[in-house]
Amino acid sequence: MAAKTIRRLALAACLVLAAPAWAGRSCEEAPMAVDDTVKSLDLAQRTFEALDASGSQVALISRAGQDLSKYGLRYSHMGIVVRDHPSGRWTVVHELNECGTASSALYNEGLGNFFLSGLFRYEAQVLIPGPEAQARLAQLVTTRTARRLHDADYNMLSYAFSTRYQNSNQWVLETYAAASAPAGQVETREEAQAWLKQTGFAPITVYVPSVKRLGGRMFRANVAFDDHPFDRRMLGQIDTITTEAIVRFVQNTDPAAKVIRVE
Repeated sequence: MAAKTIRRLALAACLVLAAPAWAGRSCEEAPMAVDDTVKSLDLAQRTFEALDASGSQVALISRAGQDLSKYGLRYSHMGIVVRDHPSGRWTVVHELNECGTASSALYNEGLGNFFLSGLFRYEAQVLIPGPEAQARLAQLVTTRTARRLHDADYNMLSYAFSTRYQNSNQWVLETYAAASAPAGQVETREEAQAWLKQTGFAPITVYVPSVKRLGGRMFRANVAFDDHPFDRRMLGQIDTITTEAIVRFVQNTDPAAKVIRVE
C-alpha cells in the first residue's frame, strides 16, 4: 500500500476514535467488510482535506447512506460540520434515529465515524454557506437553541411544516433557519417553520403509494404519515425534508453559497 494512502487512513482512523464508536452506524449487526471500511475512511480524509482547503468555518455535509434514486434523490442524510468544535476539528453535529425506535438524539462525531455507516455511494456533498451565514451558524450550532430545536419524536418522512415529528435533515434546516433569521426571531420549531415559509422554502414531494404507506406504518417504527395533510397523503404526495431541498433553498437565498462534491 502506498505511503500516502497509509497516512490518509491513519488520520481518518483518528477521526473515528474522536467520536463514540457506536453512533452513526447502520442498524445491521454484521461488521463492515474491510474494503468498505477503507473506502469510508478514505472518503472521510478526502472530505477533511476539502473542508480545510475551503477556508470555511462551517458547512452542511451530506452522505449517500441508501439508494433513493427511485425518488430522484442522491443523498440521504445531512449534518452540520464545524471546523473549530469543542469535540475536535471538523466535527459533525447531526440527528440520528435510534435503531428500531421512533426516537432520535443529537450526536457530535468525527468525519470518520460519520461515513462509517454502510454507504451506498462513496461520495460526499459539502454545502458551504456565505461567510456571514457561516459565522452565525458556527456560533449557534453549539448553543442551547440548536438543542431546543431538536425533537426526539422521529419520523423518516416527517411533514415539512409540522412539529409533530422531525427527521434528521429537518433539524439541520430548522437550525439553519435560526441562524439565518434576524437575531431573536427564531427560537422554536414553530418560529423556524414560519420563517422558512415566509422565505420561500419548498419541500421535495415524493410519491408513496397507499400499499407502501400502510406497510411502512405497520412494520417500521420510524415511519409515520399522520402529520401530513390528509388530502395530499391520500394522493401519496409526501412533502418532506431532503438534502436536495435544503441545498436548493440555501443556494436560492444565499448567493455566496457553493457546493463541493467529494468522491
